[in-house]
Amino acid sequence: MALVSVDECRAVAQAALQAAGVDTEPARLQVDLLLDAELRGVPSHGFLRLERIVARIGNGVADPATRGVQHWRGDSFLSVDGQQGLGPVVAMQAVEVASARARQTGIAVAAIANNNHIGMLAWYAEAIAQTGLVCIILTTSEALVHPFGGGKALLGTNPIAIGVPTDTGPFVIDLATSLVSMGEIHDHGHRGVALPAGWALDAEGQPTTDPDAARQGAIAPFGAAKGYALGLAFELLVTALTGAALGREVRGTLDADHLSNKGDVFILIDPLSGQGAALSAYLETIRQTPPAPGFEQVLIPGERGRARKTARLANGIELADAVWATMQRLRHSSPPTARQS
Repeated sequence: MALVSVDECRAVAQAALQAAGVDTEPARLQVDLLLDAELRGVPSHGFLRLERIVARIGNGVADPATRGVQHWRGDSFLSVDGQQGLGPVVAMQAVEVASARARQTGIAVAAIANNNHIGMLAWYAEAIAQTGLVCIILTTSEALVHPFGGGKALLGTNPIAIGVPTDTGPFVIDLATSLVSMGEIHDHGHRGVALPAGWALDAEGQPTTDPDAARQGAIAPFGAAKGYALGLAFELLVTALTGAALGREVRGTLDADHLSNKGDVFILIDPLSGQGAALSAYLETIRQTPPAPGFEQVLIPGERGRARKTARLANGIELADAVWATMQRLRHSSPPTARQS
């Protein structure tokens, strides 16, 4: 593992994207997303994804310049064609437009199609909640998860994030409907670490702890039938609103060659005024709950990630050697030439 300062991580990743033809501000936005994942201890959504982003630009399936095209289908429903732009660039442009409308109408939905991978949803949820809006965020992915009782990948990991503003800062949750993300499988492979039992099946539908075998197989849904049900519901909901592909037809977030055809949905709500203090007090009541045997304290979701972020901002980030070497190589690469279709 390589211990790298935050400033050096940011500079190298920024240079790698700019070498790939991304302008300064879109590159900064993409780097902020990847860096925040590393700071919060979610390397599955961090810099290991940089190489694929660069490759997708070079292969002509990610456009580093566009911010997408927005069209209001109704007073509160924003339909977005991402035009295969960089995920956070298109998504944050849609959030900016929809947020302004939500403050007028009370609620706005942004349904995004044809956008590249938008990364860790908590980053968006926190940013939105810091502006005073409540948000619910859904996205889909390639079929990576087996249905409850099945042995074949047929569902996306289909995460959900929720952000709620309080007087003491945003409350944020971000969780996949799979037991883990495929990025976590890749991270274990990069580090040469076996998977915990129960995470995944191989291509034959048999349990495996081998990250390489799991990549060819399927991840388990979290909570057995409950996670399966939620994942299926989110897949249907996102596709109904965005027109995205379903199941095994989804492409573009795990490869460098296909156009991305998953969907993203942002629901933005202007909350009742004056509730922030009550929400903060309630969260503090939960924190002060006497811990059960075997626990040191009761935590609010997201607090461990924030603690990691504070520590890593001060001490640096541990990156897998292969990831850090790739970042440095990309930094000095020539701008790619888009492949002709």
